[in-house]
Amino acid sequence: MGNRGMEELIPLVNKLQDAFTSIGQACNLDLPQIAVVGGQSAGKSSVLENFVGRDFLPRGSGIVTRRPLVLQLNSSNAEWAEFLHCKGKKFTDFDEVRQEIEAETDRVTGANKGISPVPINLRVFSPHVLNLTLIDLPGITKVPVGDQPADIEQQIRDMIMQFISRESCLILAVTPANTDLANSDALKLAKDVDPQGLRTIGVITKLDLMDEGTDARDVLENKLLPLRRGYIGVVNRSQKDIDGKKDIKAALEAERKFFLTHPAYRHMAEKMGTPRLQKVLNQQLTNHIRDTLPAFRSKLQSQLLAIEKEAEEYRGYRPDDPSRKTKQLLQMVQQFSVDFEKRIEGSGDQVDTVELSGGAKINRIFHERFPFELVKMECDEKEMRREISYAIKNIHGIRTGLFTPDMAFEAIVKKQVIKLKEPCIKCVDMVIQELINTVRQCSSKLECFPMLREETERIVTSHIRDREGRAKDQLLLLIDIQLSYINTNHEDFIGFANAQQRSSQTNKSQSSAGNQVLCSLHSFPLASPQVIRKGWLTINNISIMKGGAKEYWFVLTAESLSWFKDDEEKEKKYMLPLDNLKVRDVEKSFMSSKHIFCIFNTESRNVYKDNRTLELACDSQDDVDSWKSSLLRAGVYPEKTTTVWFCNLEHNFSMDPQLERKVETIRNLVDSYMAIVNKCVRDLIPKTIMHLMINNVKDFINAELLAQLYSAGDQNTLMDESQEQSQRRDEVLRTHQALKEALSIIGDISTSTISVPLPPPVDTSWMGGAGGRRSPPPSPTAPRRMSAGQRPAPRGAPPPPNRPGPLGPFNNSADSPQAPSRPNRAPPSIPR
Repeated sequence: MGNRGMEELIPLVNKLQDAFTSIGQACNLDLPQIAVVGGQSAGKSSVLENFVGRDFLPRGSGIVTRRPLVLQLNSSNAEWAEFLHCKGKKFTDFDEVRQEIEAETDRVTGANKGISPVPINLRVFSPHVLNLTLIDLPGITKVPVGDQPADIEQQIRDMIMQFISRESCLILAVTPANTDLANSDALKLAKDVDPQGLRTIGVITKLDLMDEGTDARDVLENKLLPLRRGYIGVVNRSQKDIDGKKDIKAALEAERKFFLTHPAYRHMAEKMGTPRLQKVLNQQLTNHIRDTLPAFRSKLQSQLLAIEKEAEEYRGYRPDDPSRKTKQLLQMVQQFSVDFEKRIEGSGDQVDTVELSGGAKINRIFHERFPFELVKMECDEKEMRREISYAIKNIHGIRTGLFTPDMAFEAIVKKQVIKLKEPCIKCVDMVIQELINTVRQCSSKLECFPMLREETERIVTSHIRDREGRAKDQLLLLIDIQLSYINTNHEDFIGFANAQQRSSQTNKSQSSAGNQVLCSLHSFPLASPQVIRKGWLTINNISIMKGGAKEYWFVLTAESLSWFKDDEEKEKKYMLPLDNLKVRDVEKSFMSSKHIFCIFNTESRNVYKDNRTLELACDSQDDVDSWKSSLLRAGVYPEKTTTVWFCNLEHNFSMDPQLERKVETIRNLVDSYMAIVNKCVRDLIPKTIMHLMINNVKDFINAELLAQLYSAGDQNTLMDESQEQSQRRDEVLRTHQALKEALSIIGDISTSTISVPLPPPVDTSWMGGAGGRRSPPPSPTAPRRMSAGQRPAPRGAPPPPNRPGPLGPFNNSADSPQAPSRPNRAPPSIPR
């Protein structure tokens, strides 16, 4: 005998699960748990068994359930049970299940009434159940017996609260009819976790064991001590019935007969009994399923909308149609051309927010990386002066020269110009690499046709490599043109007289003039206070006593370097002026994964608090180079020796002042002329690369790519689909159909089921707060309230004697005289 209401729900759940399985997803209904709470021998286990429709729980007097039993019902084609502590062992006889529960309880708690919060996990597989979790909890007790601890009551309360505090748990508050309902511990615990009564159902057991002449009619009619969801009365099997092997079906018949024949309950027999309890709980499951349908429907509709366009394209698709292949080839090449141009020229479509790519990356190469590479190629100041001295000496030969030779100037300038070839070639290499990356990114849309993608990448990459040679030749030609004629009549050249005047100044003035020339050589025009760069950097040289390395948000302007606590830029930590600052590399430590560079003051002053240097760390070398390029734009240059050179004794040169003046004069001339050359190179190299490579590649893709593809081979072969694309098309069409069917099933469930609204709130002040305080008793003049075990006498009947009933002493009238009493009679102790 199973739970018929539950069996009626199974087809609905199976339909939902089938609908979601067809689209490869899980139907996460997350049905609520059902926990049974009550005192000892209140009939909790019997209520649980009747709901499941199986006889498998231990029974007896006193405390029988001494560990929480977490019963997981699983829908299956066959019927068996298994325990978590006996994995792999299947129990098909439910008498063995009961014996195993008893044995496992004794194993942990002992055989002398001990308790344990460690749950027993039992899974029951059956075609007659839903995927539910039922929890049988130990009965609430106040006096320890046997091996029970002194705080047995608190332990059991904590154990129960652990389960019923969950919002997804329905609470069955079980109270025997032959006890005072107002003192029900089950109702008090339910009130603590569910003060609104949204998930609490009162269950009154042992109605057949009440004293003669008493009943619980007012309680079951929810007139006395009302609950929002009311009370349901049940009649469980007695221990005698269980010992006599009375099955659940016969017990349900006896229960129904009891309610139909009892004068106090027959008018509400349809609202009483285990079937009614099953119906109420099953209706709650139905409500839960209906509550989840809108979310399921919304999820399915969004998925359907996402693939609607793609499914429409695939509908009626014929892979072997030649006209379709020709049309699709034209569309693919056109799309590739459009995507390439958008990535180079920039577009608002599909903006990459993770990293720079395409045209933005090339722009950074032109205006940050290339100028930085030019600066790195400059000769060391000390080495430069040594070379000028060698040149002057060798030009004069054995004679002592009276004048500064022009040939020394030309020799040094040509040597410096030749050094520009390396950064120019490197700039081309970086642009080529970015172009190839852009081609690969654009060809990703051709992945459904692997042969077409491979051939497209090969043709375009080959053309880029072909243009590489021409571009490099042209750049080298530009450098050779600079070498072919040293134009000392250029309007920006300082001339010999100005160079001599500078060389006659003091060492301090020389250093200052050198810095001015260096600024004119490399600085970029910046509007103050223009923000050059923002980003995260780690200050690496903060002592461990002060917290160690920390990450800050840095803002670099043309005048200062500031850092903030975060990128909101509200809490500024420090602002560092850029005057007299330079940058140099720091060797990466063995234990660190960061790449480090440092900023220092050329006048040996502290840069940041007590630190002579400010060490900054990045995640990659590319980030370091980028920050150094940005600092270069702000006028913070790589470290160079700017002190005036003095000959060492080992070189055997005389230290006469005349040679020193000649060296300084030519050094000033070289600085001035190289500033002109660098300005020209910085302008012409990006223009040359743009013309010979980038624009040419765009024109080639627009005009020549399609013809090259046609001449490369059979177009039918090029347009052969990949196996993944074929599977994708079939999957999209299948998923589209399954989503429509799933939405139809949800619509059917919505129309075939009814959601029962929650009853209106009732006054539950009688239950008190968390402390379980009861409201004061009614005044003598107040109307008499009914309680379980009380039944008003018929009109004209003599008043009943004043005796303590099952729910406490009761006076028929506050003004009536005290009637003679008979001896007290305790409620019958029937083991449950």
